[in-house]
Amino acid sequence: MDGSVEESGFEVLVVGAGAAGQMAAIAAAEQGRRVGLLEQMDRPGLKILASGGGRCNLTNLVTTEEFIAAFGRSGRFTGPALAQMGPAMLRTFMDRLGVATITPDGCHVYPAGERATEVQNALRRRLDELGVELHTRTEVIRLRVESGRLRGVETKIGHGFAAERVVLSCGGRSWPRLGGTGGGYALAEQAGHKLVEPLPALVPLVTRETWPSRLAGVSLSNARVRIDHAGQSRVGLVGDVLFTHRGLSGPVALDLSGTVAGLLRRYGTVSLRIALIAGMNASRWAERLDEWRKETGRRGIASMLREYLPASMGSLLVELAGVKERTPVAQLTAGQRDTLADLLGGIELTVTDTEGFETAFVTRGGVVLGEVRPDTLESRRLPGLYLAGELLDLDGPCGGYNLQWAFASGYLAGRSAGQ
Repeated sequence: MDGSVEESGFEVLVVGAGAAGQMAAIAAAEQGRRVGLLEQMDRPGLKILASGGGRCNLTNLVTTEEFIAAFGRSGRFTGPALAQMGPAMLRTFMDRLGVATITPDGCHVYPAGERATEVQNALRRRLDELGVELHTRTEVIRLRVESGRLRGVETKIGHGFAAERVVLSCGGRSWPRLGGTGGGYALAEQAGHKLVEPLPALVPLVTRETWPSRLAGVSLSNARVRIDHAGQSRVGLVGDVLFTHRGLSGPVALDLSGTVAGLLRRYGTVSLRIALIAGMNASRWAERLDEWRKETGRRGIASMLREYLPASMGSLLVELAGVKERTPVAQLTAGQRDTLADLLGGIELTVTDTEGFETAFVTRGGVVLGEVRPDTLESRRLPGLYLAGELLDLDGPCGGYNLQWAFASGYLAGRSAGQ
């Protein structure tokens, strides 16, 4: 049943029909509860449909310890949820719904047809089989609390839904066009919860320098990027980097973006250093350039760099070093060699902004974890209220981590609410 309804009573209400919300509704309904699922958009699972470029990277095959570590200092909070719906169990669950899964690279897990619609259609079928009442275009604006007890929710158009157990799985502020309005934060605050300031994460970065725009669409497959700021790891992250019309994207830049967003709030700008080939610092590049001068000195420097980097990247670096493209390697001055080696070993970019919530895949920040019981995801502030998914102050890197957390936390919250 879709659309607005009269006052209705349920045993469990779930607010938000993304990955966490649909899983929560299924988990509660599988225990025989009458469940209502409320979604402000016109259909459920819009973020699922957009995830992984439409391929839906459901999860991955890293170990539990590696998964927990990927979420940083707060990673242990994910443990109880993973114990009930970890990667292997999620694949079994999907298989039971008729969605076979594959791991094309031996790590990342996708539906066999590599179409997100397979996942969303299967979830919707299961909701229907269990008799979950789905109400779309239904925006919840208030929790109904009487004498300190949860009694249900109220919607923007004045209709109420009664229930003594409510799961908030409203998501964060990322992808507002797909429902990421951040409305769940106000509901959590009404229940007495504190928030860590929401910031965009897994989001492209905007740089002061304009030269990345000349490389828009060019990617590096084995770059090392680090935040050049006190207190940040000098090791950085290694992997793919993509240049854009405004700056940087690609998995490595996205994984650093949440931290960069926090530093931008404090300092205004953030410096990044990019070693164009991981493991090759300035001194090693200087040695390589000297070897070229001895062995193939007649060849132009840009031509030599093309053996290691995209042609456009090599040409730009030579230009930034003040060297003509066709300059033979043997004719490089010591100063030109050093300048070029420095650029290759750690070119600097100044980040002035992110592309914001409009293009962020997830939200960093949200409900303080200490106010939620990790073993049930029940609120410590308001009994009967459960919180799951992106609404909580927990986010992981690219590669199936966040969608796995959404499914796992939704399952734990829904199961707890249904017991």
